Amino acid sequence: MAQAQEQPLPQPVDAALDEGDAGSPIVVTARRRAENAQDVPVALAVVGGALLEQRGDYTLSAVQQVAPSLQLFSFNPRNTNINIRGLGSNVALTNDGLENGVGVYIDDVYYGRVGASQFDLVDLDRIEVLRGPQGTLFGKNTTAGAINITTRQPEFSFGGQAEATLGEFGFHQVRGSVTGPLTDWAALRISLADTHRDGFIRNVHDGRKVHDYDNFTARGQLLLKPSDSFSLRLIADYGKQTLNCCTRSPYAVFTSYDDGTAIANNFLQRTARAGYTPLPVDPFARKVDVDARFQAFMNQWGVSGKADWDLGPVTLSSITAYRKWNWYPRNDGDSTSLSVNTLSHQENRQRQFSQEFRLGSNGEGRLSYMVGAYYFWQIINGSGASGYGVDAPLWLFPNADPTVRQAAVNGFVARSTSDPETKSYALFGQASYDLIPDSLSLTLGLRYTHEKKQGSFDQWWAEGNDLSALTAAQRAAAITLRNSLNPVASYSTGFTDDSLSGLATLSYKVTPDILVYATYARGNKSGGLNLTNIPAGVSADVGPEKVDNYEAGLKSQWWDGKLTVNAAAFWTDIFDYQTAIVEQIVGTNSTRNYITNIPQARARGFELDSVLALSKRLNLNASLAYTDAYYVSFKNGPTPVESLNPTTGGSAITDLSGRPLSGVPSWSWSAGGDFSVPLGTTVLGDADLYGRADYSWRSSYYTAVSDSRYSLVPSYGVANARIGVRLEDGALDLSIWAKNLFDKNYVDTLSVANTGLVTATLGDPRTVGATLRTRF
Repeated sequence: MAQAQEQPLPQPVDAALDEGDAGSPIVVTARRRAENAQDVPVALAVVGGALLEQRGDYTLSAVQQVAPSLQLFSFNPRNTNINIRGLGSNVALTNDGLENGVGVYIDDVYYGRVGASQFDLVDLDRIEVLRGPQGTLFGKNTTAGAINITTRQPEFSFGGQAEATLGEFGFHQVRGSVTGPLTDWAALRISLADTHRDGFIRNVHDGRKVHDYDNFTARGQLLLKPSDSFSLRLIADYGKQTLNCCTRSPYAVFTSYDDGTAIANNFLQRTARAGYTPLPVDPFARKVDVDARFQAFMNQWGVSGKADWDLGPVTLSSITAYRKWNWYPRNDGDSTSLSVNTLSHQENRQRQFSQEFRLGSNGEGRLSYMVGAYYFWQIINGSGASGYGVDAPLWLFPNADPTVRQAAVNGFVARSTSDPETKSYALFGQASYDLIPDSLSLTLGLRYTHEKKQGSFDQWWAEGNDLSALTAAQRAAAITLRNSLNPVASYSTGFTDDSLSGLATLSYKVTPDILVYATYARGNKSGGLNLTNIPAGVSADVGPEKVDNYEAGLKSQWWDGKLTVNAAAFWTDIFDYQTAIVEQIVGTNSTRNYITNIPQARARGFELDSVLALSKRLNLNASLAYTDAYYVSFKNGPTPVESLNPTTGGSAITDLSGRPLSGVPSWSWSAGGDFSVPLGTTVLGDADLYGRADYSWRSSYYTAVSDSRYSLVPSYGVANARIGVRLEDGALDLSIWAKNLFDKNYVDTLSVANTGLVTATLGDPRTVGATLRTRF
């Protein structure tokens, strides 16, 4: 068996999608040792850094276009949802007491908040998407899967690369890295990336373009190898991102419930009272009309150190990391240029520390194993604000006493703080034994996790008109109005969780090129904290989530390794599924937001990944995923907005059992290919003409837990292409490219307000540009 310590990886690691010899192995470390991906009885997708370079996209969102079982959709970087096989998280709310079911790791370090992974990635070696519960090898336990990102290590020979890109919408990007020896036992690598893009949506209120993007990332690494048996890799990174976003475009307006009754105080009635003419519903005109400036600033930095000590029979590893992430947004809460919601944001300041120890076997014996211990600490200091302007009183409370509503709402500001803290301790291990050498293998894994969470929430009235001039009855009415918006609240909560999780896998090598396997895995995710303005009757504590996953898979290669075909079928039952709820309060136009447990959900389906390496210069790839994800038992689900008529006693509760999970397309697929043609010798040297094209498609999916039909995102497909000329030694590479080649209009998310206004987060339009690269 392969050695337990991570060995230097051959380049390119993603031979299936890179140019290389047909049948070259794809090397992964999904099981914390370097192995041929075809020998690993785990459902995974591997995306090489060279492929992302060919596509000219260096973000996690690009990975889903070549790994269909992965789904990312985002309202903003903080509220980004990552799903694998339909599980992970649904529509995110401003509540920091819950982790995502998909773990993100960069160079063995777990990132506690999804937003911290939304920066440009630099010096990528590969990205592994592992499907199903994780925890017997990874530091933090997750129920849906993990994204394992590995960057290039420092090298003991001098080299580097640089690129510059120009494109439409003011897009310009520079990236570069350099590596080399400091001594015969120390090597350095420094990487930088700076990206800018202007907005593609016009705000007619002030003429500005919104949805621009500014990102800067820097990463420094020091590799120390004083002996053949010991190495220490030190990493420091910094990133900052400034966004003039994230606006949502008008997508639809409905003014009546399904029974035909008009929605009281609906969006068009509100705008008419205010004398305001909203924009026509035409989302792909790419226009908004908002008075507040949508803006978000986030930054992060971190340091980590990984030490590996080869002790002969075993290797001892230690990974120590500290990280900090900050998020400072500003939003327009009413989607108009009226002064209604003047403040609507939730700031975050997150810190985390982790320590992991692993002891893994070396050698080629029938038994290989890995045991480890893990500690994780995190605190998130949150600061929220809700503010109301001069147009808010009539907009929100048309039937209230004008004097009361003006005094209560105009200039009213409520602020809040929260501080969820997590301490997690775990022992884990996994062992594989060859029952029949080079043929039949049994893998068993087990994890024990003890987790403690605690936190508090405080909300107070920070600003507002003095109500002392009102009569006693008017003051009581004004206080009632304020409480309906942002009641004063203060509470603390906390709990501890103890859980066991694990897996059992039986794998069989039918031939040296065909592997079949079957797996059962139990996953656990700790409970959460409802650190928000929770309504009466909703618990501040959210129960833990448990997952039973059954899977069977095939990994095969044919035609001397030229054709790779991998397949997996899965059945996953989720108990006490953690989800975010947006629920309308009966008899009002107000909603309440909180996280809760759904008794049972299920995801089942299959995946197919194939690569055909016709030659060193021509590769094709195709992937398909089918996911049937639905609520098995959800009798107390939220009623879709269009079905809830408070004037006729409509219930806010609906039995959603059997309905699809939100955020999950049933079908998704991708296909692509790359080629190169020799041009012969030029004045600069031997050159190639090369190109790549790919297409990804997803079926429709809901973005509201209630499965409101107005939250159904239509199916869409996006094509990308690149063609260029390069010297064979890599010294010069010039290409032109197009993202969203056919300028497909599509939406990423839909939000349904109880006023009948539906807003959309739009996908990027076609962007064309050129890139110049060099390697040395």
